[in-house]
This record gives sequence, structure tokens and C-alpha cells, in this order.
Amino acid sequence: MPGNPNEIKLVNNAMSNATRRKIMNFLENGERSTEEIGGEIGKTMLDFHIKVLQQASLIELKEGTAKLSEYGRNFLKGKEDKGEEKNADLSKAKPVEIAEVRQLLPCIADSSKFRVIANMAPPLGGTLKVLEPLFPRGRYSDRINALIMQKGEIITTIYGTGKVTMTMIKNEGEAGEALENLKSTINEAIAKGVAPAPREKVRVEPMEIYKYLPQTNCGKCSEQSCYTFAIKLMSGEASLDKCTPLKEPGYSTNQEHLQVLTAYI
Repeated sequence: MPGNPNEIKLVNNAMSNATRRKIMNFLENGERSTEEIGGEIGKTMLDFHIKVLQQASLIELKEGTAKLSEYGRNFLKGKEDKGEEKNADLSKAKPVEIAEVRQLLPCIADSSKFRVIANMAPPLGGTLKVLEPLFPRGRYSDRINALIMQKGEIITTIYGTGKVTMTMIKNEGEAGEALENLKSTINEAIAKGVAPAPREKVRVEPMEIYKYLPQTNCGKCSEQSCYTFAIKLMSGEASLDKCTPLKEPGYSTNQEHLQVLTAYI
């Protein structure tokens, strides 16, 4: 049973991945063959995910059949006992308005696109964390008190202060439409008084991460190629800050996309 820091780290790494959490939940009702697991959650990197769960002592595998270990069952039970709320209260939140689009600036990564800075009033503050489940590719950051969302190439960030930024916008018309849709989605939830229960985020594949890496195979991250680095990011064996070229101004938008994508690994 995991207890020392290294073993706890293995468990945390195993359960930080959405696919591995799905495998654990799938096994909660009994043992399953690896073929059945693949049919349920997909076969991409399946062997790798099962190996990570085994190393963390969360599952046992014998002759192609997997089941939860005693520790794995207790781990899931502990999660259930915490009784996380299915809905969050929004009754005190007030409907928002997009007060103004203050700036429309050229994007650093693509001069044909724009970076928009707008203002939302009243500021939502900590309510932003409650709103995260509204957006399939949305994540709340405690560090900057902001809700970050991705839709296609566009990344939108709402700060607790009311500031809103958007990247890779084609023109002011697209900015206005996107902001209006954002306002409507938030106000519909506020009108209901509750946010929806958390749902499984969009699944991320290694090739999607690779698309936003520099693709120079420079080796500064100590990996043989950018694709190998993408695989290591997927497994939790590497962190985004190891890719130093991403810190250059020309890759700022790529880094924003990758920060969103890696939040769902």
C-alpha cells in the first residue's frame, strides 16, 4: 500500500490523467479484460496507461484481465466519501455585461489575427471557479484567479477583476460575437442559480500537443524530438517549462494553447 513520498507521487501522477481515471471508474464494478477497457476508453496508449496504474498499485493485471487492487478500491471509496458537491451555488452572482472592447492588437504569433482586451462587469471574482464546468475546454487557475477557455484556435481568459482577453481573433466582428456568446452562456447559468456538475474534459492526443510545440527537435528539453517530448508531457514525465523555445515571444500563443491542453492530461 503506497505510503512513502515516491509511492504517493506515483499515485498522484496516475490519477492526474483523465483516461486513467476513466479506467479506474470502469473497473469499479468488477474485473475487465484489456480488450473491454480499450473498447470503453479507447486503445490509444492503453498499455501505457495500464502500466502507470499498475506501478501506482491501483490495479492488478493477470493474463489480460485487470481489476482494482485493494488499495485502488479504498482510494476510490475515499474519493466518494469526500462527497464533492454535484452542483455549485450561483444564487448570489449577478448577470454580467461586456462593458467595452478596450483594445484590438495584432497577435505576436500571427500578425493577420488580433488579441482582444475587453471588460466584463460586474467582476465575477471567485465565482469563475464555479463556472469552469460550463466550458468543455475550460480550466480555472487559482494562481491568477482566472478562467481560461479554448475553442479552436481562440483562447479566452476571464480574470476575477473583470478583464477579458482573447487571442487569434480574425476581426472585431468575430470578437463581438464570441464575447456575446460568452456572456449568454454565463448568464444562463446564473439565471438557473447553479452550475452544472463537472464533466469529463475533451480528450487530448499526443499529436495535438505536438502541433503547438516548436517542432525543431532542438533537444534543449533533453528529449530526442518534439514528439517524444509530447509523449513525456502526456505521461507526466516532463513539464512544459522544459521547452525553453516556448518562452520566446514568437511562441507566446503556442504556449497559451499548450497550457490549456496540458491541463487535461
